[in-house]
Amino acid sequence: MIGAGLFPLVIAGCGTRGSKRASVSSNEDLLLEHGFADAGAHEIIDRLEALPVAERPQDLIASVTPTSLQLSDDSGREAELPLPEDQFYLSVAPFVETTHECAFHSLTTCRGELRSREVAVRVVDSGSGEVLEEGTRTSHDNGFLGLWLPRGITTELTCTLEDYTGAASISTQAEDDLTCLTSLQLT
Repeated sequence: MIGAGLFPLVIAGCGTRGSKRASVSSNEDLLLEHGFADAGAHEIIDRLEALPVAERPQDLIASVTPTSLQLSDDSGREAELPLPEDQFYLSVAPFVETTHECAFHSLTTCRGELRSREVAVRVVDSGSGEVLEEGTRTSHDNGFLGLWLPRGITTELTCTLEDYTGAASISTQAEDDLTCLTSLQLT
């Protein structure tokens, strides 16, 4: 039986009930093997993001889109779990000197410049002016800060590290909005 919140990826084409069942079993095996059998997308994202880089699974690719967490492994197994309907996940890698281009965050492969650094973060809803988050956060070992934001809004994000500050406008409205922000340069 598939756990709550799990939607298996189905490959279009001819098949039998037996092959579809094998696909579901394969998805369950992927989640079980990585210790995620009873976890939803929110919990898996938080757990993977918090792991030290050296402890992240080498045979797992975990990508965050605006609507789901997509998992795959070296043996071709895949699983897709929906994000909470009212939440949007944004992973931010503020930088001073070096960055990389990215649109959808990879929890297992993306790396940012500022690893394990204290960064002041302020997120303000552009429409209402409400402060959604404000305080100091420590970036993960991969150099990213994970933010769970309300879905369907535009925000202003400001990050400060010592005397360096950067800001960006963030949208959580469309299915192609970024889940990996690597262009926030601190100057």
